[in-house]
Amino acid sequence: MRIWSLVLAAICVLAPVGAMPRAVAQPAPEPGSPPAVDGVPALPPSPAAVPSSPPGYLATPDGWELTVAARDETQVAVAPLTTALTTREYLVGGTFTGTVTGAGSTELSGGSLVVGYRIGCGIVGGPVELFATVGANPNIGPNAVLGAVEFPVNGQAKVNLRPGTVTVVPVGEKSFKGSDVRVTVTGFRVKVDGCVGQSFLQSYATLTGSTTDTSDIVTYAGQVKVV
Repeated sequence: MRIWSLVLAAICVLAPVGAMPRAVAQPAPEPGSPPAVDGVPALPPSPAAVPSSPPGYLATPDGWELTVAARDETQVAVAPLTTALTTREYLVGGTFTGTVTGAGSTELSGGSLVVGYRIGCGIVGGPVELFATVGANPNIGPNAVLGAVEFPVNGQAKVNLRPGTVTVVPVGEKSFKGSDVRVTVTGFRVKVDGCVGQSFLQSYATLTGSTTDTSDIVTYAGQVKVV
């Protein structure tokens, strides 16, 4: 009886241990992936998303503080609607804000926020010139007898390349009377023609604060995206 009692005691001790569920190891996150929230992996950022630059800031001589900033910017190159090889077209978006704070000695009368994009082109294609030359090649047969005469035509094309340019594309403008202003851009297409080299895209937002006798201007310049 003593032996059976020892066996039953051992079974009672081992049974809860065997019934415990095994811990399942979670796979290691990919390098550079967004952190998980409550165990759920975060979605990767959109390939069109671009980081925003630091805000533009201006302290005016009469005591006002102007700040212009951007967030949630997106920029992606798309196929141009004209299918031209010298056209660069982009789909852009973002939220641009302006604020006027402080305790200035003058009275604010409003202002404006202008949003747009700059498109830089490394090389611009100019006019195309065509050249043609006509020659004569006589064919001399046996016994020095003149045979047929050929007239070959040689054609050449010359493309005049010019230094790159920067095209400014205004997108929206909002006037305001208070101290805050916002412009949101979604799914807007901007383009430049005649570009045969590498192109560059940059957003901008210009905030103007006005009083009765003064105007103060500060500009936000976004990151430059190379396409």
